[in-house]
Amino acid sequence: MPFPILYSFRRCPYAIRARLAIASAGVRVALREVVLRSKPEAFLAASPSATVPCLVKDDGESIDESLDIMLWALERNDPESLLEMPNAGMTLIAQCDGPFKSALDHTKYASRHPDLDAEAERAQAMAFIVALDARLDGSLWIFGETPSLADLAILPFIRQFAMIDKTRFDAEAGADVRRWLDGFLVSERLAAVMAKHPQWAPGDAEIAFPG
Repeated sequence: MPFPILYSFRRCPYAIRARLAIASAGVRVALREVVLRSKPEAFLAASPSATVPCLVKDDGESIDESLDIMLWALERNDPESLLEMPNAGMTLIAQCDGPFKSALDHTKYASRHPDLDAEAERAQAMAFIVALDARLDGSLWIFGETPSLADLAILPFIRQFAMIDKTRFDAEAGADVRRWLDGFLVSERLAAVMAKHPQWAPGDAEIAFPG
């Protein structure tokens, strides 16, 4: 298949956001589903970090960071103008990928971090949620009535955090951030990138994405 190769894992939020950008751009790739407990040699050879997502371009060069994959796709085609956002968008993405993701992991996997206070970590994560709610301020998306790179880069992680305890999230999060997330959860956009695929193995027929 004469397309770049995307090594992915369906439930990984980093991989989800890469697929969201690729789907928005309409840039065709060959999707290879990786099972993280049984990583194929071709994937390990392509990914310096041995983590998904990893994009192997036509020239054989690998892109091993999810945000870089998003930018790679949208710089080729950006029909939704996702890249047209204020500089504050990149700041929000950095906050999501740094302090928020750390607090998310410490909350979701509290048993792995017995030295940390899970409730304090959850409170730190919720501080980011509160800031997002204030920024939304009645808008459909972070920067107004149309989505941006920041929305697609951050939403998969808000989804992961909310699903730790959705009832509690709905009780504690503000109305705007709940509406923003819930709209994403039921969207065709998310459904289109969450189709299930079997684990890839050498010799398998390639799966074109977007289909």
